[in-house]
Amino acid sequence: MKIVVTGSLGRISKPLAKELVQKGNSVTVISSDTERQKEIEELGAIAAIGNITDAGFLATTFTGADIVYLMEPPPNFFTDTDTQVYWSDIANAYVKAIQLSQVKKVVHLSSIGAHTREGVGMLAAHNVVETILKQLPTDVSIKFMRPVGFYYNMFAFMSSIKSQGIIVQNYGGDEKEPWVSPLDIAAVIAEEMQKPFDGRTVRYIASDEVSPNEVAHILGQAIGRPDLKWVSITDEDMLKGMLSAGMNAGAAKGIIDMNAGRRTGVLYEDYNRHKPALSHVKLTDFAKEFAAVYHANPNYSNH
Repeated sequence: MKIVVTGSLGRISKPLAKELVQKGNSVTVISSDTERQKEIEELGAIAAIGNITDAGFLATTFTGADIVYLMEPPPNFFTDTDTQVYWSDIANAYVKAIQLSQVKKVVHLSSIGAHTREGVGMLAAHNVVETILKQLPTDVSIKFMRPVGFYYNMFAFMSSIKSQGIIVQNYGGDEKEPWVSPLDIAAVIAEEMQKPFDGRTVRYIASDEVSPNEVAHILGQAIGRPDLKWVSITDEDMLKGMLSAGMNAGAAKGIIDMNAGRRTGVLYEDYNRHKPALSHVKLTDFAKEFAAVYHANPNYSNH
């Protein structure tokens, strides 16, 4: 098959492209970075260098493809970027390009929380994007992939571990919640590309389910701090800390509200109705990577 992959050589797109090439597909990887071209070609893929807000460039690249994989790059939370506007512009370019190229099969990287715009904070932007993509003609089949929280988001905990000896968030406790490895996301997407496409479908992706207190225990053991604790603070105190670190107000509020959605259960309500089988990479596996970064970067900052 001819498959186009967006996301350059990111944490999901790189292992996805690699697996698709190994399975004998003709893979084109879109990147805005000319310096990525050589590495893309070394994977056995074709590099298409351009901007994903350029519908004309996308249409040319998509033409002739059997499947396109779409994702929206994360914004920089330390600038004034409005995530919803930023991603909506990309989604609208995708819609125009798909119509121009007449692609009929789409796999879209969405997120947990995309089932609603209420009570999930910044993740509401994923609902906006899904809604835009659903405006495509009904003969375009779309598989919406909704992974849960990425393990690598835990690198944001490193700053408070190093400075205060604790993990600090505006949620916590013994309630288990799902986490996922990008490697498992890539594997599930590759699997879905081999299956029939029919209309608009949703699949959640998760690797493990652990509570905040279990996260602290597992990460603490891995880094040699077995007494590491998870401390829950108020939304107000969390917001103050984010703003003082330089995060823009919109992003900070979006994260606070997203975490509040964990506490209320809104964030996981649709996931719990459509629970997937857990994939392979467990938190104990990721903890080794976390420990390596922790010990290699004595002055680690999450921005």
